[in-house]
Order: sequence, then structure tokens, then C-alpha cells
Amino acid sequence: MLLSLEAFKQQRFDQVAAKIMADPKAYLAFDSVSDFYKAVWLDEFPQGTTWSATGLDDGAEQFYAVIEYANHYLYISRTERVTVKLGIRHHYNKNY
Repeated sequence: MLLSLEAFKQQRFDQVAAKIMADPKAYLAFDSVSDFYKAVWLDEFPQGTTWSATGLDDGAEQFYAVIEYANHYLYISRTERVTVKLGIRHHYNKNY
């Protein structure tokens, strides 16, 4: 049986994303973008995961974040309600 490190990391990303989607209030309790970047749970994602966030600072009440690993992403939006979506980016090979 051949094991793939990339497949393992992708699976780990999906597992952490599923935890966040199951209980977003437990993970999204912060008052600033700085608090998001300091969140300990970000370290649960596999090495190579990237994230970016915007909002909340300067009196804003809205927050948006994207956490990505390979072609999978977790989109987080906190406005009047919280939206958390796991998705896959599709790369199409276009031959011209």
C-alpha cells in the first residue's frame, strides 16, 4: 500500500474544516483580524495551509476569511449570520 503525504495532509485539512463547520461559534469568537491570526486552532491545519482575513477592525462588524490547502478551501463569512463553506477549486487544463 502506497501512502501519499499530500493525500494525508488534504484529509487533515478536511477534518479540521469539518470541525469548524460543525461548531463555528466555538472557533469564530474573536473581535479583530489580529485575534483571528492568533487563533490556536489555525495550527491544527497541515503545514502548507495559508489563510487570509479581512474586516472587524476600525469598527467593522463583518469578517471574512479564506483558509486554503492545495485546491481545497474553507470560506468563512461573519455578517448578520455566520457562513462557513468547504470547497474545492477546479483547475481546468485549457489547450489553445
